[in-house]
Amino acid sequence: MPESIRHKSLLAFDFGLKQIGVAYGQTLTKNASALTILKAQNGTPQWPEIDALITQWKPNLVLVGLPLNMDDTESELSARARKFARRLEGRFNIKVEMVDERLTSQEAKSIIRGNSKRGSGTEDLTKIDHIAAALILQSWLDDSSIGRSI
Repeated sequence: MPESIRHKSLLAFDFGLKQIGVAYGQTLTKNASALTILKAQNGTPQWPEIDALITQWKPNLVLVGLPLNMDDTESELSARARKFARRLEGRFNIKVEMVDERLTSQEAKSIIRGNSKRGSGTEDLTKIDHIAAALILQSWLDDSSIGRSI
């Protein structure tokens, strides 16, 4: 991998109508970390919160999860996620790429269940979006064609 590609930072968003998960990663370490969950109102985030994240983490590329159906057709949320991605690109003048997010929410729930004590009932499965964002980002980092767009 060329030196110019190895040192890139990325933010990933798991778009939702009520919550938007956020994760951070780097091409150098090829690791993604869940950051936070932002509240949204009918898919509209608090833009100052996103501005603060962009300013703090200074990503070279932003990823937005694209919710596809299992048959590769776009889901009802796909158009909303694409609109969110276009707004990120326009507001922050940053490159945005859509990433297939199928099954990331189920995998995130599985991770939370695995990390909580068996039978304790302490897992909060409504707080999975930042983990799903990290899974979206990690799948992008693990893709063998990394560096194709940054």
